[in-house]
Amino acid sequence: MQENADFQEKVPENVEYNADQIVVLEGLEAVRKRPGMYIGSTSSRGLHHLVYEIVDNSIDEALAGYCDTIEVIIRKDNTICVKDNGRGIPVDIHPKLGKPAVEVALTVLHAGGKFNNSAYKVSGGLHGVGLSVVNALSKWLYVDVKKDGKMYHQEYERGKTMTELTIIGESEGSGTQITFAPDPEIFEETTVFEFDILAHRLRELSFLNKKVSITLIDERKDEREVYYHTGGIIDFVKYINKNKDVLHPQPIYFESFKDNVEVEIGIQYNDSYTENLFSYANNINTQEGGTHEAGFKAALTRVVNDYARKNNIIKANDANLSGDDIREGMTAVISVKVPEPQFEGQTKTKLGNSEIRSIVDSIVGEGLNIFLEENPAVGKKVIEKSLQALRAREAARKARELTRRKSALEVSSLPGKLADCSWKEPDLCEMYLVEGDSAGGSAKQGRDRRFQAILPLRGKILNVEKARLDRILGNAEIRAMITAMGTGISDDFDLDKARYHKLIIMTDADVDGAHIRILLLTFFYRFMKPLIDNGYVYIAQPPLYQVKKGRDVSYQYTDVELSKALDRVGRDKAVIQRYKGLGEMNPEQLWETTMDPAKRTILQVTMDDAMIADELFTKLMGDKVEPRREFIIKYAKDVRNLDI
Repeated sequence: MQENADFQEKVPENVEYNADQIVVLEGLEAVRKRPGMYIGSTSSRGLHHLVYEIVDNSIDEALAGYCDTIEVIIRKDNTICVKDNGRGIPVDIHPKLGKPAVEVALTVLHAGGKFNNSAYKVSGGLHGVGLSVVNALSKWLYVDVKKDGKMYHQEYERGKTMTELTIIGESEGSGTQITFAPDPEIFEETTVFEFDILAHRLRELSFLNKKVSITLIDERKDEREVYYHTGGIIDFVKYINKNKDVLHPQPIYFESFKDNVEVEIGIQYNDSYTENLFSYANNINTQEGGTHEAGFKAALTRVVNDYARKNNIIKANDANLSGDDIREGMTAVISVKVPEPQFEGQTKTKLGNSEIRSIVDSIVGEGLNIFLEENPAVGKKVIEKSLQALRAREAARKARELTRRKSALEVSSLPGKLADCSWKEPDLCEMYLVEGDSAGGSAKQGRDRRFQAILPLRGKILNVEKARLDRILGNAEIRAMITAMGTGISDDFDLDKARYHKLIIMTDADVDGAHIRILLLTFFYRFMKPLIDNGYVYIAQPPLYQVKKGRDVSYQYTDVELSKALDRVGRDKAVIQRYKGLGEMNPEQLWETTMDPAKRTILQVTMDDAMIADELFTKLMGDKVEPRREFIIKYAKDVRNLDI
């Protein structure tokens, strides 16, 4: 009631709501006012999205058949230059606006060559906002266009035109070069471009557009990589599976063109127990799937079952293999090129064209049938793998019953070591997964019992990267987590049944703690992934040090903070305690430093790219040692907190 009263007091009386209150943002002001609407966020993710928007225009030129070379350069001053050998943005005067077409493309929202099919038959940039958004969010931007033997140049600042389009010389060939500096007023978190992030997207584009050469150069550290793939999707699937043991060395591959839609499919099975399906529409990663994925799955399930029955591998009275059985251990890439794609909003994460389902279904059905008939050895391996998955699924179904809660009120079914909270509203509640009984005891005593639940974990859980679901559900610690969360697991997962909307991993700040953390994250990623997708998973940040001098007590989370604290209190007679384990803190200290919502720092686990996540988990937790060794060697220099 008090909050409502305070609110009412703050509302001015007799304020009219009329036309004067309707604000009209001119030109690119709307982009600068609400950048997140156009690039998702102003974090590192949004920063790199600026580069993708420009590169996507070059790729559209490649799709149209006019470009085969793209170069992305990170300059020493952390600016970006993207150049291609396409046709060059038009420089003639726009008939309606009376400005050069290149200036229109850079300063007017929803202005571009993608709104009809005359300039581009297929493209990813459909909304006409790409170049203009980059311009609006740049401190400055220069455009250089090679066209008709001349070099044209124009300059902009924060979306505003600063110079006329001028001819600065002669040139050979054609193409466009965009150079820009991200605006620190917009990107307050960071304006530093990361080579690895850009490399992942450019490599992906080179797989999806075979015979297009894409070069990434980092002048800050003299690093250079060229991405060029003649095999396209075949090379893509091999790359994804490079750290896994495959069942057949050559991927299943077919492509076809039907009703103006180009479909390209690559499939390769490995000996893991997870499915990796990546789909693209006009080079855009459709992370939420869509009609092309639905058509692929339907055809795959139908064809494999028909083939198995035809060859008496599945008997007449046996049940069909499920889609999940058939897709276990499968890595597949689906790429469709559609003249008029219908995406869900500007994020473009799901393809909605209804006609695409039947087109993909037909192409996959025909192509896979032919492949299996011509390659019976591969067909036999796929079906044997699927039958193993079927048997494991039946075993997992029985084990899964042990983790199901029959009723939200049936407290007796909760794990005995769970110290539950008293509140029942999931959006207000959080559960700490705590390493060890000692730390678990401190956490139970130090917590706020109203909304904080504590589940102590004994030792290291099973590495789920190397186990099937039936064995995973036999692990007591994993079973306790699933039961406590209430969501179920894998196919039975239901986010609406989550008993807590914050799941906080709290482990020691040492090597063992980091190992337990990655084991838990691997489990959530492989079997409870919607928890990560919806932002329910967090990592606690316990302090590394306590500095005590007289009555002055403070906690530090980094070596830099420690140095500042010692400078503040004076190093003489200051007592420094290095916390190697949560159990070294008493309940009051644990609450004050790591569990009090008003003071704590917790890191939300996010996943911007499923392929990067899959590759990392396979490297860190998979069977192959060499990729893990290479990863350690590459990043060893970046290690900060390592107990010797």
